[in-house]
Formats: sequence, C-alpha cells, structure tokens
Amino acid sequence: MDFCNYGTVNNNSSSIGDDEEIGLLPKIVEGNRNKIIGMEKTSFRFSLYLFAYFMFLCSGAAVFSYFEAPEERALRVRLGTAVQKFLVSNPNVTDADLEELIVEIVRANNRGVSAIENATSEPNWSFGQSFFFASTVITTIGYGHVTPLSRNGKLFCMFYAVVGIPLTLVLLSALVERLLIPTVWLLQWLNSKLGHLYQPLRIQIVHLAIIVLVLLVFFLLLPAAIFASLEPEWDYLDSLYYCFISLTTIGLGDYIPGDSAHQPYRPLYKIMTTCYLFLGITIMMLTLTVFYDIPQLNLGLLFTTSEDSEKVRLASSGPSLQYGAGFSPHNEENIHRQVVRVRSRHNDSPSPEEPPHKGFP
Repeated sequence: MDFCNYGTVNNNSSSIGDDEEIGLLPKIVEGNRNKIIGMEKTSFRFSLYLFAYFMFLCSGAAVFSYFEAPEERALRVRLGTAVQKFLVSNPNVTDADLEELIVEIVRANNRGVSAIENATSEPNWSFGQSFFFASTVITTIGYGHVTPLSRNGKLFCMFYAVVGIPLTLVLLSALVERLLIPTVWLLQWLNSKLGHLYQPLRIQIVHLAIIVLVLLVFFLLLPAAIFASLEPEWDYLDSLYYCFISLTTIGLGDYIPGDSAHQPYRPLYKIMTTCYLFLGITIMMLTLTVFYDIPQLNLGLLFTTSEDSEKVRLASSGPSLQYGAGFSPHNEENIHRQVVRVRSRHNDSPSPEEPPHKGFP
C-alpha cells in the first residue's frame, strides 16, 4: 500500500514538473528573442548609441580642428608680426616689458575690462550691465566675458546661482505650461481640419513644424537681423550665431551685445537683450516639449523596456509623488500630456482591445 502511494505521488510530481517545464518554454523563447549577442535588446541599442555618440564627438573634434587650426596659425603669425613691428618702432621697449604689458591686458580682458580707448566708458558693473550678468548666471548661459572680481562677489555669485537657477527653472516651466494652452488649441484646430484626411502622427508633425517655424522666424532670424543692425562689427551670420548659441544656453561668450565702443543706451540695451533671452529660452523649451510629446520621435523609448516604462508610470501615478500642481488628471492646466492625445476624427473611438483613456496612460 505504501509503495503504491509512493509511486503515485512520484508520478504526480513528475507530471507537475513536466507541466512547469512546458510552461517555462515560451518564457525562455521570449527571453531569447529579446536578446542580441547575449544582451538585452535595450542594452544592446544603448551600447550602440554610446558608440555612435562617441564617434559623433570625435567627428566634431576633427571638423573643428580642420576648420579652426589654419585660422589659429594665421592669427599667431599676425600677432607675431604686430609684436615685431611694435618693437622695431619702439626700440627702447624690451621684449620682457612688452610681454608683461600683454599679459596684463589679456588678463584684464578675460575679466571683462578692455584696454581699448572709450570701450569702458560704461563700467561693467553698472545696474544695466549687472542685470545682464545676473540673467546669464541664473539661466546658465554664462558668457564668461564679465566675472566677479572680489571675493565677496564670487561668494555671492555661488549663492545667487544656487538659489536663482531652480527659481528660473520653475519660472520657465510655468511659462511653458501656459504657452501650451494655445499650442494645444492649435493642435486641436489642425485635428478638426485635417483629421479626416491624415493620421494623428502626420498632424502632430505638422503642428511641430509650425512651432519650429515660429521659433526660427521670430526668435532666430528676425532678432539676428536686429542685432546685425545694432552691432557695428557683426554681420548677419555673427548675429544668427549669437542668437543660436544664447538660446541653447551654450553661451560661448565670443559675441556679446552692447559691448562695442560708443554704444548708445547701453544699460537699456542690456535689459532688452535679457528679456529676449528669457522669452527665447522659453520658446525653445516649448518646442522641445512638443517634440518629446510625439512618441514616434522620442528616441529615448528605444532604450527602455515596457516593464521599465510601466514602473515609471506606476511610480509617477502614486499619490506621494507629484511633479507639480499642473500634473493632475482633473486640472485643466495639465496640458503637457494632452498634446499626444488629440486624435483624428476617424480614430476617436477606441478599438475593442483598447480601453478608453482616462487620466494618465
């Protein structure tokens, strides 16, 4: 009796084990499908992206070196010729004295003080100039053409940046949220006019193209023409280059508006330039927001699995984590996610397999 029972138990255990192995087979096959060369697909894509990004940096360095190295060599030759010409014209000046003078001039110029006559008629730390400097600090543009000279100024600059940069991000985010309201209205209007002709993705791309066109025309091309007319030493390319470098917060500092000699109304000019920078950066952030709200254009999704996205969704939907007052399903100002929800009219009704959209996806 015991032997029979023992055999029966073994048979049942064997069949259960076989069922478990059979049930594991699809998971193993699915796991193998999600791997490339022994790596997860997302990890493999990310590795390729890192390699491509590194090659992009290398190609950029090669191109910059190819274009700029000859200009640097020519500039060095002109500088050496000018120094030799000065020494011939002034035989009483020694090489050491001239080099010391040049070092002091370069050092002062790097701190925002120019040795050219009349160029410093307006001090760097007047209210208008200081207002412009403060804006470049808290917007992280940081041209670097003017820097604090005193120890107290350096300490205050660090404190001011720590407090001011988060405040600026909050301000820019609030401005973008408000600008998203007319932006969504435009998308809804496009959907009502073109929804019966085109798929939602095409309508969203047209919508993005309109936003990009507004950015190019009103915040790059037209301001570049204005700067080119106001700055005596800038041509249109220089002005366009300045606008792009500033609005992307790169801030190289090689072109600074209002620093030319005999610049009229310099403090007012600096304040107006500051207003342009704030508004331009806001429109740049709005453009990026609309761009990333199109899932098909968001390359970051290639490096995340559906499980990771679900974890992020569950974490962000919890009551203990809120990214701002605008992120509420019942708040009409929550426009950020609504950009991707506008559908064409023939796709407004969900499929039987697709649940209706309520709140956040």
